[in-house]
Amino acid sequence: MQIPIFTVDAFTNRPFSGNPAAVCLLENDLDEDLHQKIATEMNLSETAFIRKLKPGDDFTKSSCFGLRWFTPANEVPLCGHATLASAAVLFHVQKNTNSVLTFVTLSGELKARQVKDYIVLDLPLYRAYPQELKEVEELIKAAVGDMIVQDVCYSPDTKNLLVRLSDTYERSVLEDLKVNAQHFLSAEKTGKVKGLILTVKGNSNGRGHDFYSRYFAPWYGVLEDPVTGSTHAVLSSYWSEQLGKKEMLGFQCSRRGGELKISVRTDGRVDIAGQTAVVLKGNLT
Repeated sequence: MQIPIFTVDAFTNRPFSGNPAAVCLLENDLDEDLHQKIATEMNLSETAFIRKLKPGDDFTKSSCFGLRWFTPANEVPLCGHATLASAAVLFHVQKNTNSVLTFVTLSGELKARQVKDYIVLDLPLYRAYPQELKEVEELIKAAVGDMIVQDVCYSPDTKNLLVRLSDTYERSVLEDLKVNAQHFLSAEKTGKVKGLILTVKGNSNGRGHDFYSRYFAPWYGVLEDPVTGSTHAVLSSYWSEQLGKKEMLGFQCSRRGGELKISVRTDGRVDIAGQTAVVLKGNLT
């Protein structure tokens, strides 16, 4: 059985930047354990599997598909960049004729639509609530040492801890921070944190980026994720409240880096738009 597979760099318009995801198109059901084996073999932060929901479905004409995401270690309930990559394969490679695609996922129905050079993802908006510092002090120290922390919040929906560094820090401080995420595993004592977001306020003044971030998820086998759509479902909620803005531009300052256009909606969801670059097409045999 041959499975078409693609590597797509998400949240960038240039190859070899942004966040790479593998995308598999499944004509038929796959043995359950093969999903994980393929994701481990691809060894990217995420491998996405697009499947037909009915036998007569067609990758070029149908508008609704099943979608699952796997890290090299396990299945995850939501992945923004691999959803963007999946939509790019359907829109740009398969030349799907629909203006909106719907993905049936563990996080409910997610929609992707084309707007000019961007693909817009319709994602749930996840609130982050004030977190007692004492409970996570050791984890924060393992991440940022003695740096000044301005705010700490926790998102129960995503199990992400959001740590906002002092507004006195510039983007370059976040970029230059040396983080050994492997140490997080022993430093996290609550059992409830599965991802750590570090973020700092931007200096947009109407132009440029409203906020910057980095994301670490060693609990899922991902030491640092280059550009993360799902964490921006948390960051969007947080920074929208902090800045009093609905339209924002975020930048994730990993080594590869990537930009996300954000529009917080009134219905408890968020539109996150990004560009993509398809860098590999092949078949798994």
